[in-house]
Amino acid sequence: MAKEMETKRNINDWLPITKSRNAKWWYSAFHNVTAVVGAGVLGFPYAMSELGWGPGIVILLLSWICTFYTAWQMIEMHEPEPGKGKRFDRYHELGQHAFGEKLGLWIVVPQQLMVEVGVNIVYMITGGNSLMKIYQTVCGDCKPIRRTYFIMMFSCVQFLLSHLPSFNSITGVSLAAAVMSLSYSTIAWIASLHRGVQPGVQYGSKFSSDAGNIFGFFSALGTIAFGYAGHNVVLEIQATIPSTPEKPSKIAMWKGMIVAYIVVALCYFPVAIFGYWAFGNNVDDNILLSLERPRWLIIAANIFVFVHVTGSYQVFAVPVFDMLESFLVKRMKFEPSRLLRFITRNAYVFLTLLLAVTFPFFGGLLGFFGGFVFAPTTYFLPCVMWLVIYKPKRFSLSWCANWICIAFGVLLMVLAPIGALRQIILEAKDYKFFS
Repeated sequence: MAKEMETKRNINDWLPITKSRNAKWWYSAFHNVTAVVGAGVLGFPYAMSELGWGPGIVILLLSWICTFYTAWQMIEMHEPEPGKGKRFDRYHELGQHAFGEKLGLWIVVPQQLMVEVGVNIVYMITGGNSLMKIYQTVCGDCKPIRRTYFIMMFSCVQFLLSHLPSFNSITGVSLAAAVMSLSYSTIAWIASLHRGVQPGVQYGSKFSSDAGNIFGFFSALGTIAFGYAGHNVVLEIQATIPSTPEKPSKIAMWKGMIVAYIVVALCYFPVAIFGYWAFGNNVDDNILLSLERPRWLIIAANIFVFVHVTGSYQVFAVPVFDMLESFLVKRMKFEPSRLLRFITRNAYVFLTLLLAVTFPFFGGLLGFFGGFVFAPTTYFLPCVMWLVIYKPKRFSLSWCANWICIAFGVLLMVLAPIGALRQIILEAKDYKFFS
């Protein structure tokens, strides 16, 4: 028994999530900012143009409140008895505690993997697009270079960074990414405010048909759900924080999460509101494209986006590395080694690269599948687990709050993929492999 415990401890000391538990509260802050504030925020003004002023602001605010609440729940559930050693360091471990060993795995792991792998593929494409935009802006008369090559350049950086051993090892990268996300969001809304309301701006119905308005509304829900999809790594971030009975990990984690959600509000609301205010229904699906000039501003913003998605890719990739390495070592009985880590991580980065360069409309695919997984893992799966584990009294404040979040999340899960499916059909017409 003692030998088995020692073996388990040694494996945990090797795996990237549990290798190091010396993180500070501010690590939690910028890891969570990096995870939550994605390049998707640049699409929020476009989502507002599909929703309209009233519904747009209401859904943004509801999403912020709901996901802030579910983040608090996950932080509380991470460690049932502080300082006693039992910690749910991974999302699927909490799922197993709530739903049982096998059912918990089947409920959580497919959804979590789909979110993390999907986000990594989208960030691979986003990083390549940012490099391409920088190239086109700096050298407008130069020979065009295919997007595939820019995505491959971005992947080279990820091949290198993926070999950092633990979550705490990417702290510097994550901090840079968090600063960049705040920077390009600030550029987007200040530049929109400076440009002011454009001539002929309209805030009415964006589409000419009722069907277009309905599908656009559903698609916008998916854009906003994607913007808040950071809860897949909350438990993994908290796992890096030390815990004692006197000072449990949830204190530091919660402090960091409050700071992170203040930053989220400072990024999301001004970009969405001022971007839509300035350009109305004519706003591009990336607000930076609507701004167009000055050139230096667009170049700076795209550099910031590139640095941010570089760090975000790693924040979402580390839990996947942990899952793969844990499976290979614990289930397949491979020996923990640098060679195993080298092969596993390179294979994963290569897979995301291959999918990114193969499917130019993967954003639409992600919206379709993401509707089924982003909303559950962020909006209502934590609420379901809370109800199962703590069993709050019926019609109490906790019970009502959880059911409201569940209803809101289910609506997002059902409606968002419908709009994304139409987007896939439209984009598939111009589909080209390795474009």
